[in-house]
Amino acid sequence: MAQEVDDWMATYDNPMKETVQAMREVILAADPRISECIKWSAPTFTYKGNMASFFPKSKKHASLMFHTGAAIPGDFPSLEGDGKEARTLKVASLEDLAAKRDEVEAITRAWCDSRDGA
Repeated sequence: MAQEVDDWMATYDNPMKETVQAMREVILAADPRISECIKWSAPTFTYKGNMASFFPKSKKHASLMFHTGAAIPGDFPSLEGDGKEARTLKVASLEDLAAKRDEVEAITRAWCDSRDGA
C-alpha cells in the first residue's frame, strides 16, 4: 500500500471509510500489477494508466469510477453506466463487498490483462 494513500485515509472523515479501506485492500490483493496513488484528490488505482478512482464524497456507498470501464473485457453486472467510457462500482457495506468480492477481483485482473494485450 502506498504511504500517500495511507496518509489520505488517515484524514478521510466519511461513514464509508471502513468500506473504502476494505475495497482498497481487495483491489490491491487481486493483482500484483496494480498500484495506487492520489490523483484528483482521491485514491486512484493504476496499471499502465488510470484504472479507477474513488469518489470520496459519497456517504451512502463507496463509489469507485473506472475511467474507461466500458473497455474492460468481460461481463461485470456490478459495473454501472451505459456511456462510451466510464463505469461505476458502488458498494453499500462490508457485507455488500463480500458479496461482490469475486467480481471486483475479476474486474481488476481483466483490466491488467487488457493493458498487457491479453
